[in-house]
Amino acid sequence: MNTSPACSVVTDYTRDGWTAADRSRDWCSELESGKILLFDGVPFDLPSEDRDFLLSQKQAASRFHKNISYRPEKNILRGIANDSPDRERMQQVMGRYSREVVNFVMRFLAPYARDFKLDYASFRPLEEKSRDLVLHKRNDLLHVDAFPTRPTRGARILRVFTNINPIVDRVWTTGEPFHVMAPGLARPAGLPHFANPSLAQRFVFATQRAGHVIGLPFPNRSRYDRFMLHFHDWLKENSNFQQNSPKVRTDFSPGCSWLVYTDGVPHAVLSGQYVLEQTFIIPQRALVAPERSPLQVLETIANTSLAS
Repeated sequence: MNTSPACSVVTDYTRDGWTAADRSRDWCSELESGKILLFDGVPFDLPSEDRDFLLSQKQAASRFHKNISYRPEKNILRGIANDSPDRERMQQVMGRYSREVVNFVMRFLAPYARDFKLDYASFRPLEEKSRDLVLHKRNDLLHVDAFPTRPTRGARILRVFTNINPIVDRVWTTGEPFHVMAPGLARPAGLPHFANPSLAQRFVFATQRAGHVIGLPFPNRSRYDRFMLHFHDWLKENSNFQQNSPKVRTDFSPGCSWLVYTDGVPHAVLSGQYVLEQTFIIPQRALVAPERSPLQVLETIANTSLAS
């Protein structure tokens, strides 16, 4: 069992539900405060035949992208060739996985059940260690998540991971939670510039919003989204932050699962292969500790609204 200080180990919930009093609200609070919730196993149904099928998929540049993504609300699979003999089976496996995780989150994190938005699921078959990527795409540098094409407008990014590798750990490092590290870094990273854009910038943003309304491929980003995208890159570029900020190593053992707000916990993936992941978008109204959310932390620092 992992004993990293970044983690809270969940022992009172199984696939069959709570073994003691329902602690959903407490676990939501721990997540929102920057903890990783760790299960020594899989707290939802993941058939062995599905796991074996996924493990049989070898990474080959001609067949796969770096991730296989699944959009559950539209039943769309990306990252595997249309003519692949495994495509139909992969779509079935990813759909079944996504449904199981949704049912689990609705029970385990009950305060979110009526308000969350279901986002993408993914299967990551590549070995993370020593991947040759450009700086802003490197996973082995500490960063917080922000989506370039799917603005959250202040809602939070919750992710559920399962290491299906039967023998190899997935190794992360994590930094101080957002509400601890952002007060010292947000201003040097340029938050005032994003909170109070110039007249010319406001015109550009208004033009992009208008394009979004009429169906052009312009994401409708708030000031919060624009800063978080910038902050993601700024943290990766900042060698002092990468080298000298407080961090801990966490080894996620074979077969374990974990939940984390990746917009609020700086994280880097150092090594590991074969992981499943499902993302949820949690709006501010569903949070039990909204004052710890990146949106409210940044609005307090900037002394202005950023979600509009």
